[in-house]
Amino acid sequence: MAETHDHHHHDPHSHAPEVNRDNERKILVSFFLIFSFMLVEAIGGYVSGSLALIADAGHMLTDAVALGLAYAAFRFGRREADGKRTFGYLRFEVIAGFVNALTLFGIVLWIFIEAYQRFRNPPEVLAGPMLIIAAFGFFVNLLVLYLLTRGDREHVNVKGAILHVIGDLLGSAAAILAAVVIYFTGWTPIDPILSIFVSLLVLRSAWKLLGRSLHILLEGAPDNAMPQDIERYLVDHIEGVEAVSHTHVWLITSGYALATMHVRPSPGADLRLVVRRVEKALEERFDIGHSTIAINWDDADGNPCRFMRLPLEQNQVEAETLAHREGGEDVSTIHPNEGPSAPSGEEPT
Repeated sequence: MAETHDHHHHDPHSHAPEVNRDNERKILVSFFLIFSFMLVEAIGGYVSGSLALIADAGHMLTDAVALGLAYAAFRFGRREADGKRTFGYLRFEVIAGFVNALTLFGIVLWIFIEAYQRFRNPPEVLAGPMLIIAAFGFFVNLLVLYLLTRGDREHVNVKGAILHVIGDLLGSAAAILAAVVIYFTGWTPIDPILSIFVSLLVLRSAWKLLGRSLHILLEGAPDNAMPQDIERYLVDHIEGVEAVSHTHVWLITSGYALATMHVRPSPGADLRLVVRRVEKALEERFDIGHSTIAINWDDADGNPCRFMRLPLEQNQVEAETLAHREGGEDVSTIHPNEGPSAPSGEEPT
């Protein structure tokens, strides 16, 4: 199968969410507020003996990391690619998110173990300091939420940070509730009970972060651009496209998809026009900002893609096709402007 390749390049900033100084500044200020009070809450939880405060500090850590990753994405997204890193540093956010998720699982496990120990041997909890620190934490989260919801709220990193902070508000409210119950009733088991509740919030965030980062690191396709959907759409809606095969779609980082594929044009189709139409459809319909289109000059779909799992019937057809070709000419050497050469000893017609 002879191929020509047409590379469709875009500046990543034109397809990733728009970066502006206001978003960057909001994220940075919010990060410092959350991270600073996370340290205060962790120390306060240790001093007061409150596991709920420590658990809430763990949840604030997820917020701080999310904000830090968002800020890093802004900063590293502006760095130019080089000869060794042809996609620049866009994967930095994904790798950091993966490491963060693993760390959070460790924190949740420690809180569960500590909560079990406290059920067996309830320690003294200083409800007064616990209540003061939890209340301050609640107001810090309110302030951060106010900052993040001013101006642009549609940026993917800003939206993610807002969701994190809303979850942390619940954690702070749980710590306040535990402090109030202990202060008025002296019933200390409420502290490990609510710490487990907050840990479940942390676990939920960590699980989502782990799944999202692993999906990207394993070159998974975005949900809105599955290969089979792309192939079906291009054949059904793009004039001049007869078949599409060898389709691969993956993410470099959240919100920046790439694709490669083989396109077999209809007889007599304008190849450049077909490629442009495919590129435009990939960008507008599937939000794929960088695509590489290979033209399949063969009448068949060529050799099966080694990375794709095919249905049994299709595997049998592919095997028969390959067996039939073993005794013939290797069509991969045919130039697109030439037809198949005649068998040896015969004059071409």
